[in-house]
Amino acid sequence: MQMIDAARVHQLLGYEGLVEALRKAHLGEMPKMSDRHIYEEAHADGRPDIFILLPAWEPEEGMLVKLVTSFPRNKERHGISTVNSIYAFINGETGVTEAIIDGEAVIFRKTSADSALGASILARKDAKTLLMVGAGGLAPYLVRAHMSVRPGIERVLIWNRSPLPAERLTAQLRNEGIPAVVAPDLDTAIPQADILSSATMAEEPIIKGRLLKPGAHVDLVGSFTPEMREADDDVIRRSAIFVDHRQTTERSGEFTRPYAAGLITPSDVRGDLFALCQGRIPGRTSADEITMMKNGGGSHIDYFVAKYVMEQHKRTMSGA
Repeated sequence: MQMIDAARVHQLLGYEGLVEALRKAHLGEMPKMSDRHIYEEAHADGRPDIFILLPAWEPEEGMLVKLVTSFPRNKERHGISTVNSIYAFINGETGVTEAIIDGEAVIFRKTSADSALGASILARKDAKTLLMVGAGGLAPYLVRAHMSVRPGIERVLIWNRSPLPAERLTAQLRNEGIPAVVAPDLDTAIPQADILSSATMAEEPIIKGRLLKPGAHVDLVGSFTPEMREADDDVIRRSAIFVDHRQTTERSGEFTRPYAAGLITPSDVRGDLFALCQGRIPGRTSADEITMMKNGGGSHIDYFVAKYVMEQHKRTMSGA
């Protein structure tokens, strides 16, 4: 059994190869998935410890189990991350576990590549300005991924509710040669963005659709529960709406709230990445059209990326 650590994952998952691997994976059928299993241990402070299992498999090919823990007292008690994760990749013919893979590294790479695949289809090819909303751990990966599919980007604006993380991320990106600057005001930055990527923990909308420029592409990453929402009703009204997978519409406040309010119905979501990559639906239909894709992840993406990690790992180890 192989142990593939974070450094090795990042080495294997360059964006050019990973985005193309995801594109090809979406040309086929979706792997089998069962419901995620969530276990909680309550605490008096109202912050439960959470253990999540997400399985996906392709018969006779491979099986994946993603294990995630969220222990909110970790930082204050132990000085370590709140969220931790590992992936177990299992041979689909023998049932033998082939590898344990660092989960955090895979999550950063697969989430950002998922967004980049959407942008490669939906964002204008002449996009010049990228606005990154949120400066958490995922943000630098989203910036790099979007720039890998839109290399014509000339300016990256970074906005965060607290200025210090935005300043730190900007300095980090500039050290990499990326033309990043802090955006002190979100409302002023939104009209400048050709691509807006948002990865926050917002529970109430912070992205105002009335401010979006014609032709913008909106990449929403942060809302992963029905209680969370990053984009307001105007984003929904003005956008051609896409998702990475239809399952996303059942879990995110970006959809559950507009559905409940009667603003849109499921039929207003034009399609997912499978339909886009297979050419069964059009993507952007005009230069001025505003497009939006909600990145909800899903264990099928975890499976695609873990399989690609294994293929790349075996190839490089064999010297091929």
